[in-house]
Amino acid sequence: METPSPHPDPLDQHLALRLKSLRTEQFWSLDELSRRSGISRATLSRLENAEVSPTASVLGKLCAAYGLTVSRLMRMVEAQFEPLIRPDAQAIWSDPQQGFRRRSVSPPAATLAGEALLCELDPDTHIRYEASPRPGLEHHLVLQEGQLRITVDCHTYDLQPGDCLRYQLHGASAFDTPADSGARYYLFIV
Repeated sequence: METPSPHPDPLDQHLALRLKSLRTEQFWSLDELSRRSGISRATLSRLENAEVSPTASVLGKLCAAYGLTVSRLMRMVEAQFEPLIRPDAQAIWSDPQQGFRRRSVSPPAATLAGEALLCELDPDTHIRYEASPRPGLEHHLVLQEGQLRITVDCHTYDLQPGDCLRYQLHGASAFDTPADSGARYYLFIV
């Protein structure tokens, strides 16, 4: 569920501190967060101490417990808001174990509601999220390359390049690529 982090990078360290502060701001114990997220107490402790890097699935569960998007959480640990973001300054987060990479093309900011992500999934990737981080979250997903099957609230859609799927997320979702094709897509979150 998590990747050992023998030498945590600064982003992992900042993420660990933010995760701990989110929990303490809610006055939750590790046991309470474990109950709310479905993540073991031991894993939560290791995450908050930057001993491991979280997977996409673990971040999704934590964000659901806190009512945040993953991008919003990542923005909380990244640099201050800048209106112009050059490609070399766009934060990239990856989960090599899951075969998932996410670039914050236009990360969220305290004064702006929307965000734009460029995501890539390797062939034969299967990512599941049990709940929406915030019920009713609006997504606009535009597939650029490859093939992608998305399941949103029990409805399944097979996307081809150029397709746009618009939805509000209320429950579980899944992203699947076939064995012979990955996917590259933009995700706009409002």
